[in-house]
Amino acid sequence: KFEAELSDIKEEADRKEFMDAVGLKESGLNVLARQTYKLMGLATFFTGGPDECRAWTIHAGDTAPKAAGVIHTDFEKGFIKAEAYTIDDLRQYGTEAKIKEAGKYRQEGKDYVVQDGDVLFFKFNV
Repeated sequence: KFEAELSDIKEEADRKEFMDAVGLKESGLNVLARQTYKLMGLATFFTGGPDECRAWTIHAGDTAPKAAGVIHTDFEKGFIKAEAYTIDDLRQYGTEAKIKEAGKYRQEGKDYVVQDGDVLFFKFNV
């Protein structure tokens, strides 16, 4: 019943207040999803731009080219590099420009093992 009521609350601030009132930091649904991913050996990376952000599911331990292939097989075949930062960097700095200023924007090659929470931009040529 609690989860149903929580899901009906649309505003993030109101949801946080509702959870704080009962002493929870996150919903049971979020905990269940995170633990399921962990049990199944899965990870999430993100792609996006000014108008869109997308989460992609991969196997933990996948390399950057393999992750690129989840989006499109041509990305994997013609993989050159991945430009990367973490979702935590985005939360901390707020913009890609500030992430770059802080020296947190990275160039990763074919052997890079994608980390859960990476934000990736793939460079490829086919």
